[in-house]
Amino acid sequence: MHALSIKNLTKTYPNGAEALKGIDFTVDAGDFYALLGPNGAGKTTAIGIICSLVQKTAGEVKIFGHSIDRNLEAAKACLGLVPQEVNLNLFETVLNIVTNQAGYYGIDRKLAMERAEKYLADLRLWDRRHDIARSLSGGMKRRLMIARALIHEPKLLILDEPTAGVDIEIRRSMWKFMRAINEAGTTIILTTHYLEEAENLCRHVAIIDEGTIIENAPMSQVLRKLQREVFVLSLQDNIVTAPVLDGFEVIKTSDNEIEVAIDAGKDLNLLFGALSQQDIHVVSMRNKANRLEEMFMGLVENRQHANSNPS
Repeated sequence: MHALSIKNLTKTYPNGAEALKGIDFTVDAGDFYALLGPNGAGKTTAIGIICSLVQKTAGEVKIFGHSIDRNLEAAKACLGLVPQEVNLNLFETVLNIVTNQAGYYGIDRKLAMERAEKYLADLRLWDRRHDIARSLSGGMKRRLMIARALIHEPKLLILDEPTAGVDIEIRRSMWKFMRAINEAGTTIILTTHYLEEAENLCRHVAIIDEGTIIENAPMSQVLRKLQREVFVLSLQDNIVTAPVLDGFEVIKTSDNEIEVAIDAGKDLNLLFGALSQQDIHVVSMRNKANRLEEMFMGLVENRQHANSNPS
């Protein structure tokens, strides 16, 4: 079953701006799905329509088979949203924010308290349950919004840049939590500008640009389209000049570090063998850039080039 089905979704604002130009995509139940794109690409408009916060111009949206046009109440019962902007009542306590949200879905107080304890504990907020939201850090407020969105245990959770502005430790703990609820059966749609999140968490990815879906495929398939990767190699000993390696483009960045550009599919053992022949030993290796970010920029640049050079 599809957790989300979108067909020919269009949004034109009164000023004539086309935010969405007839996009189509589906998200399978249980998937962890990334919706990516630059600012102004149409991500926020699409999410707003899915959540009935923005009125569409045309098209169809179904959430677990429920049309937002014909059965909005059932559709919304399946959906949880963590918006990009903090929209908490800052003068309510943490516990009240979560349990009051449960009331909107007809959840009785006893069950609401049980779920609140579970999700606040999982998100490391239970000790702050009697504090007002205003006193929380930015990262805590974002985790509180996740707990609030989960209180009615939706089958589909939309996370709109949930880790924006939080430190690395908190981000990693949130990744762990997101993986856990996804493995427990919750379908997740994630938007993020931290593209390593999408690469680490998501199994499928759609990339939107200028209101059009320009890529929609399994994450592994998208990453395979990269033609070249750049690796940073830390060396055991200092070097004077960059080594000349047949079939590899090498740049010296410091006395004991080089960057090597490698074509997709090329065996890394050939690189290490060529370095060993010159008595150069590698201590560590890492990607210079996030692979998904490279892919995203390439797709956008190709689209811009095609638009500027129509056939």
